Amino acid sequence: MTEALAPKLILLAPEMILFVAAVLVAIMGLSKNHGVRASLPFVTCVALIASIVAVGLTWTPENAQAANLLLPMLGRFVKPLIAGIGVLLVLVSVGSVDRRMEEGVARGRFAFDPQRVVRGEFYAFFLLSLTGAMLICNAQDLIWLFLAIELVSLPTYIMVAIGGSGSRNQEAAVKYFFLGAMSTAVFLYGFALIYGSTGSLAFLEIRDAFATQSAGSGIDTIAIIGIVLVVLGFCFKITAVPMHFYAPDVYEGAPTHVSAFLAFVPKTAGFTALILILTCVGWTGHTLIDSDGVRIPYSGLPTSISAILWMIAVLTMTLGNIGALLQTSVKRMLAYSSVAHSGYLILGLIAGATAGIEAVYFYLLAYGVMTTASFAVLASIERRGEEINSFADLAGLRVRHPVMAWMLALSAASLVGLPPFIGFFGKIYLFIAAFEADQFGLVLFAVLNSAISGLYYLRLAIVPLVSAPSARSEEITSLPTRWPYIAAVICGVGTIVLPVVAGMLIDSAKKSASPAAPLSTAIELPTHSAPEPGEGSTVLGAR
Repeated sequence: MTEALAPKLILLAPEMILFVAAVLVAIMGLSKNHGVRASLPFVTCVALIASIVAVGLTWTPENAQAANLLLPMLGRFVKPLIAGIGVLLVLVSVGSVDRRMEEGVARGRFAFDPQRVVRGEFYAFFLLSLTGAMLICNAQDLIWLFLAIELVSLPTYIMVAIGGSGSRNQEAAVKYFFLGAMSTAVFLYGFALIYGSTGSLAFLEIRDAFATQSAGSGIDTIAIIGIVLVVLGFCFKITAVPMHFYAPDVYEGAPTHVSAFLAFVPKTAGFTALILILTCVGWTGHTLIDSDGVRIPYSGLPTSISAILWMIAVLTMTLGNIGALLQTSVKRMLAYSSVAHSGYLILGLIAGATAGIEAVYFYLLAYGVMTTASFAVLASIERRGEEINSFADLAGLRVRHPVMAWMLALSAASLVGLPPFIGFFGKIYLFIAAFEADQFGLVLFAVLNSAISGLYYLRLAIVPLVSAPSARSEEITSLPTRWPYIAAVICGVGTIVLPVVAGMLIDSAKKSASPAAPLSTAIELPTHSAPEPGEGSTVLGAR
């Protein structure tokens, strides 16, 4: 038993590092020494970098196979992705948390009070949420997946509330919390139905049970309903229709650095959870044998699940882009943009197998860099001590802040998918994966929506670079700290540099998408029937 447990514990080394760091920064945040409190972002970044190193040292094929994971090498790519973007998100947050309190203490207006500071708690919750996102890669069963998803979500509710000051933060946190609780109830009920259908909580056993059902009369109705509820519940995490409506209010009400966090971390966690669930349902992992003894790959999702994902993708892309077109608030526009990008990513879920999964994770990497660049620009400037949230504030930004104006333009060009930016390659890989899965109509919808998105992304680029400065924009100043500025430059340049290594990144994502070894014995099909396309037995080899 000890030998079986050892690989599982070794693979948790990155999460252990982040957990220890979370405890450490929570304690350090109570220090009366200003230098200690100011070092919290640095400690957080060191912990995240150490977790990346730990993944490289511990996540070997041998350890992953011994841990009996559904997708053994998933964490090899996803954990460094989460931690790497996490470092950039830390830079975006520097100078914003506890800013008013620290300025008051520095000027002697009031004495330091450990009960009034939240910087330590903020970075502790920051690390705990990232820990939850990483733990999803280690999930072996539905219970672990549920706990990991909740560890991602619960800290974000508090981060929205304490990340800034004012009633809008609390209002956004309350909306986010109650809608998040509703989504949790939905997918948890779905988990219960899946358990009721398969008699197991373990992913490998659920996969085998679904394969056996598919070999017979097909996956039963209870399981289908459970999977649908799981998909709908996770739509909240990935900001997809019909659970997307909280995003504009929460993104606008939350501090900019928290909005940047919400745009990437819960989305990545949600898509990882969906990939695990859908891998159990179909795609790959078994071999079926027909009455003539011919081996047939077990791949593909049930028709009902594919149809629901198809509808969610179309509605999410369309409503996200149309909503973004109507906004005058930059953060609300980026919120609807986040919704639209979830629609593009669902193309990879429908494509499935390795091509779709690797395309999803490559696009998540691209999206993390692109959207963080936009939020970093907003976090690096202010007007009369308040956050930037209006397009009118960005007019003529090139005059006083030319670098930030260009970084905003680069991120907008990449988000719309123009070559040679990373966003272009991300969409190309997604579209190719969907095209190879015979989803021609869905690819057409995605291309049309990408064209629509060019209208509002063009505005995000033109207003800072071309529009004449206004009275409001003349009052724009930089934050005292330069770290958000540095994050914006890194991400903006990254949209141009990352395509150079796109092939290497895709290869790495492809390796992470490889499933666990198939059943040692094939499942024999009934002699009176053959696998029906779309019912868990579509032959991918025919593509």
